[in-house]
Amino acid sequence: MTNIDYRHSIEAYERAKRVMPGGNTRSSVFENPFPIYVKSGRGAYVRDVDGHDYLDFQNNFTALIHGYAHPETLAALTAAAGQGFSFAHPTTSEIDLAEVLCDRVGYFERIRFMNTGSEAVMMAVKAARAITGRSKIAKFEGAYHGNYDFVEVSFDPVPENWGQDAPEAVPYNIATPRSILDDVVVIPFNDLPGTKQILCDRRSELACVLIDPLPARVGLVPIDPSYLSFLRQFTEQHGILLLSDEVLSFRIGYGGALSRFGVEPDLCVFGKIIGGGLPIGAVAGRAGIMKVFDSSRGKASVSQSGTFTANPLSMAAGAASMSAMTAEVFEQLDDLGEYTRRRLREAIAESGVSAQVTGMGSLFRIMIKEENVLDYRSGFPSNCERDRQRRLIAFVRDNGVILSATGLGALSTPMTTLDIDKMIEIIGRGLQAVDSQVTK
Repeated sequence: MTNIDYRHSIEAYERAKRVMPGGNTRSSVFENPFPIYVKSGRGAYVRDVDGHDYLDFQNNFTALIHGYAHPETLAALTAAAGQGFSFAHPTTSEIDLAEVLCDRVGYFERIRFMNTGSEAVMMAVKAARAITGRSKIAKFEGAYHGNYDFVEVSFDPVPENWGQDAPEAVPYNIATPRSILDDVVVIPFNDLPGTKQILCDRRSELACVLIDPLPARVGLVPIDPSYLSFLRQFTEQHGILLLSDEVLSFRIGYGGALSRFGVEPDLCVFGKIIGGGLPIGAVAGRAGIMKVFDSSRGKASVSQSGTFTANPLSMAAGAASMSAMTAEVFEQLDDLGEYTRRRLREAIAESGVSAQVTGMGSLFRIMIKEENVLDYRSGFPSNCERDRQRRLIAFVRDNGVILSATGLGALSTPMTTLDIDKMIEIIGRGLQAVDSQVTK
């Protein structure tokens, strides 16, 4: 137990347990023995209810590319709030954000907004089914695509159930219907021979192949270009849609993740950074494919709505935030990302701890792992590795730096090399502390 004074966070957690199951209403922020409760944020820092300040590399799970209280975004949001929070009518604010996004990505001819990344993935899958007339989908083992039964399949399989010769379709939640498992084909990330064999056997049944170019839960390892090229060629050849889930990875390039690989998917699913810190999701693609959502000539093939979809606050904040993310700003943030990963690898080498760093663009992940991480299975932690990772993350938090529980970090535009150096110094001490505890 830490000797840091977290009394107000503990009190808040005790209150939460009286009104929420397990004191929690968002599984991703659950933490034992208690989570820290954040009160405010500005720039690259957040402050908790006990008055402690933290250099925040979590940025609400990568959503805040400008950190906190970004002036242009705050001004746009304040102006929009004064006009009304939401309406049962369209507003020009949704056109503004749509134009900003379509202008920066060549194949974004039409766009459709949702409230979350999970909802966007769900609608993209429905679109693929409507266009192809097929029901089955394929996805990577270990890849996270949100809260939707079909894409949750094999999100977190373990060695006891993940299959030996080929990945098994493993349910994420108890009592997931067998019919859902039967409609999901699980493929091994970056394994071209294995994936080719699996997909060839099911090619006439597949509506789509759902990919993540930089899957965080798989290890934040970039998709192999030859593997991606195969998937693009295979899907085109067999009338299958290629869906790119860039909810997290849209931040690694001015035109999104696949623009860095020179490949155009049929539909791109994205969110997080495009909302300026507010709830949002989106699906975009060529006009011919996106017409599946068109209701101007009667009932659309895929009907999609939502009370708060394209609400003016998310639209205004998103337009301001993304307008500030010019190509030059992306390049600067990418350079800072390269600096971060290089400095982390130096710190690991100096510590002598078996660990590694993955990532791309403004994203990085540090893993206490001896085996080289190439996919979900090679990145799966042993109990010892999981415990050491947990203690490392707790150490850096208690010393004023926040990373996700998995060691994932996301840079924000207010950060400088001085912030990175601060994190490196603390992580270096954390690695030594964790190693000394194991040695003892």
